[in-house]
Amino acid sequence: TKHVIKNIQWVSGGDFRVERGWQQIEQLISTWDIHEKWLHHSEFLEEEDLEDSKRYHYRACWGVPTRRKPIPRATASVYFVIVISKLKPDTSPVEVFYRLESSRLIRRPEEFRFREKWLHDIIKNKIILIERL
Repeated sequence: TKHVIKNIQWVSGGDFRVERGWQQIEQLISTWDIHEKWLHHSEFLEEEDLEDSKRYHYRACWGVPTRRKPIPRATASVYFVIVISKLKPDTSPVEVFYRLESSRLIRRPEEFRFREKWLHDIIKNKIILIERL
């Protein structure tokens, strides 16, 4: 079965603000096919000023609270980077990348369909590690 990769219209570099970046990440997350039992909290982490770009780092922390365990045993984080090129015109859209906390693989929202299984796998592995300790 072929799945459609959903993406959003990203703001231009000239119109970017930290709060707008956070809103757009929330907008992107809302396009992901994730069961409603998953709750997340997202936040701005830091701004990084490089020679050719500015990078804005965000994190979305995911968990599945239940009535018996309102505080999940483990959570899974997804890290986002919004890149504003200093070489491209201000009218160019920002570039967006994300990676899972357990992975070095960097993904672009327009190229990869987010999978809920990734969150399950991170949490499952953390619980296994906790139980071994």
